[in-house]
Amino acid sequence: MTDALIFANATPRFALPLLHTGQAQKEVFVNEALVLADTLLHCAVTGESASPPENPVEDEAWLIGTGASDDWEGHDAEIATRRGNAWIFVQPRDGMRVLDISARCEMLFFGSWRKASLPVEPLGGSIVDGEARAAINDLISALQALGILPSA
Repeated sequence: MTDALIFANATPRFALPLLHTGQAQKEVFVNEALVLADTLLHCAVTGESASPPENPVEDEAWLIGTGASDDWEGHDAEIATRRGNAWIFVQPRDGMRVLDISARCEMLFFGSWRKASLPVEPLGGSIVDGEARAAINDLISALQALGILPSA
């Protein structure tokens, strides 16, 4: 794995490199900033995993799970995207949202990654209200279609 580029002056939230007057090789800084912006803009991850895929795909992004290993070791909860022969890592910030393509739902970062869980269907009780159950199931289906709740 190649080492990530470290820039002396970068934006505070996502460390996008900043240019300087008269700077040589501006294309390195601009290209790096564009790749990071491309990863973060309407961010979608292929899935969540603690280890890199065996055959990584260029520009594919992954959410790194707990107990990361191999090239991802020490990057728990970060977003990894493949560029060339290296992984680029993005540290999430509170309020960041990503779409998990494999789970078909959104995830929110607030100290840790969170996603909605499916509510338990009401069962039993002394009186079963069919209309209420149908309304709840319709609501769950609508929230799944919007990616707020994961698909079953």
